[in-house]
Amino acid sequence: MASTDLKPLVTNIFTADPSAHVFNGKLYVYPSHDVKTDIKDNDNGDQYAMNDYHVLSMEDVGGPVTDHGVALALADIPWAGKQLWAPDAATRNGKYYLFFPARDKENVFRIGVAVSDVPEGPFKPEPTPIEGSFSIDPASFVDDDGEAYLYFGGIWGGQCKYTQPHF
Repeated sequence: MASTDLKPLVTNIFTADPSAHVFNGKLYVYPSHDVKTDIKDNDNGDQYAMNDYHVLSMEDVGGPVTDHGVALALADIPWAGKQLWAPDAATRNGKYYLFFPARDKENVFRIGVAVSDVPEGPFKPEPTPIEGSFSIDPASFVDDDGEAYLYFGGIWGGQCKYTQPHF
């Protein structure tokens, strides 16, 4: 496929930082969802005003894309104050988990988890962030033996850590 044949998955919203997974034979994309603001760019990323997540899906790569609408909103996360950055998703024991970074009410990035019965959500957030998580860019992994891991890091160059999420 020539680069001129490439087109965005969606044009109705601005998305960035996606993770993608195949669940039940369908491709699901979990991006951040940014909105325009008047906040001046700075090194803290204050200009990014992400207030919710949408989940996108498609039967085949290059095929029609479904935007499932808001899967999780900032207003529904009790501990979060602002900025839902790049999420990731996993499935285990018949449930779907959305791992997401957000600034808490003290303006510190934490990683939260929300649960759904279906990969497109809606997701119900846990009342508190994952203990010991102080960063962004979660990446989930469920090994063949069923053991689950969550890696995160990325603020100003790293601090990659992992935890075994309780799911």
